[in-house]
Amino acid sequence: MSALGLKIIDEAVQAANVWINELDYRTGWDNKQRSYRLLRSALHAIRDNLSVDEAADLGAQLPILIRGVYYEGWNPSKTPKRLRTAEAFVEEIQKDFRTDPIGDTTHAVQAVIDLLDNHISEGEMKDVRGAFTKELRELFDA
Repeated sequence: MSALGLKIIDEAVQAANVWINELDYRTGWDNKQRSYRLLRSALHAIRDNLSVDEAADLGAQLPILIRGVYYEGWNPSKTPKRLRTAEAFVEEIQKDFRTDPIGDTTHAVQAVIDLLDNHISEGEMKDVRGAFTKELRELFDA
């Protein structure tokens, strides 16, 4: 046991905070709650546009608590959505920011993709990108 409780729980919280802090830095927002909301929304938008197998492959590489956020509310029978345009993808993310618009959505999406690129294997990220249209891959690589 750790000083705060179970070691595995402490480590899971620490890993989630590392991800949120890194995304907060990448966006330049200095608002961890907002960065968490961006991470959650973007992960859901990505997940919902992947095949069930590919979504599970990505989920397997996420830290425990982030994985829970990723799978929250998922209905595999309704995926993949197959959004075709960057506008449609961004709109999926913007739904969680109706009262607090993101602003530079391209930068925000790229910050999430950079975070994933930093923590997820290169092969898995190649598979994730390959599941999207050329236009969406360009948004990811903007």
